[in-house]
Order: sequence, then C-alpha cells, then structure tokens
Amino acid sequence: MKGYHFVGETLLDGRPVPADGDWLEHEGPLVLCESGLHWSAHPLDAVRYAPNGCVSLCLIEADGETILTSDKSVSRRRMIVSRVPAAPLLREYARWCATQVLHLWAAPQVVRDYLATGAETLREAAGSAAWNAAEAAWNAAEAAGSAAWNAADAARSAADAARSAAWSAADVAWNAADAAWSAADVAWNAADAARSAADAAWSAADVAWSARDRFAEIVELALAAAER
Repeated sequence: MKGYHFVGETLLDGRPVPADGDWLEHEGPLVLCESGLHWSAHPLDAVRYAPNGCVSLCLIEADGETILTSDKSVSRRRMIVSRVPAAPLLREYARWCATQVLHLWAAPQVVRDYLATGAETLREAAGSAAWNAAEAAWNAAEAAGSAAWNAADAARSAADAARSAAWSAADVAWNAADAAWSAADVAWNAADAARSAADAAWSAADVAWSARDRFAEIVELALAAAER
C-alpha cells in the first residue's frame, strides 16, 4: 500500500528515521493514534498529523497487518520509498491557496509578486503588507458595521411608526391578508436562502477537492524531480 508520512529529525518515539528502502517493523499491538507505524493515503491528510518541525514528506510503502481509516492508517511494517523537503512543498501549497482568493481583496503588488514567484526575498515584505492590508480592512469593516447598525436602527424606528399608523388605518381583514403575504414572502426567502446555502456548500466542496488535488500534484511533481 502506498501512502505518505511526515518526519522530523527523528521519529516521534525518538528513534532515528530509517534510510530509504529500509523496512521498519512494529512489534507491539496496533492501536490507531497510539502505537504502530502510521501513514495517510493522501498527502494532504498527512499534513494534519505532521510533527512540529517536520523536515521531510516521505512516500512510503506499508505492509502487513493494517488498520485503515479515511485519513489515517496504521500498519505493522513501513518503508520509506523516497522523501522530499517539507517546507518548500507547504509554502508552495500555501501560496496556491492564497492565490485562489486574490480576487476577493485588493492585494498589494508585493503580495502578488511573492505569491506568483515564491521569491524568499519578498516573503517578509509580502507578509507585512498583507497584515497591514488586513488591519485596514478590519478597521473599515468596523466603521461600516457601525454605520449600517445606525441606519438599520433608524429604519426600524421608521418601520415601527409606519406599522402603528397602518394598524390604526387598516381593518382586521387587511392585516390578516397582509400577514399571509408576509408569511409567503418569508417562506419564499427561506427557500431561496436554502438554495443559496446548498449552492455555496457545493462550491465549497468543489474548492476543497481542488485543493486536495493541487497538493497531491505538488507532491508528485516534487517526488518525481527528486528521483531524477
């Protein structure tokens, strides 16, 4: 079984990381998340379980008794087939993710340049520019929120006054009809909101799958380059 596994300077139990091609075997019981040789079938799932200070992402072969789950598995035996440095992979993937939302904000040019090139000379400046832009956007959002709240409060007061006048002028039948129309509007709006939420959920699912595919592509290209 092929899979992926991040390693640091040592294994989590302190043992040295074996050389490529050397089988590592676990002699005790297999318990998911507790004991055994762990790995993930998809490289993005392996990111969730990467140790602090991870050094390499390893393409592994698992063998023997195995407990399989959707995002993490544990086996009796595991061998590193090949490995690549982890940091460049994760930074490239982070830049790709950030690029997917560039259209949602006015990113400074240095941020766009760093995301496009990955140049280390731009990374610190891009981070500072992005942070300053985010802070400015937050302040603007707070100001806009206050203005919107005040406008909404004024609108509510006007609506209350209009409602009182309408109630005095209208008879019970009219109010009942008006309530029925309002209920119909609410039902229609709720249905429309449900459709919008469903569309958003499908879009989010599409983005999530695209992100998984993109990280897998980055990893495969890096592993292929390492083999050349």
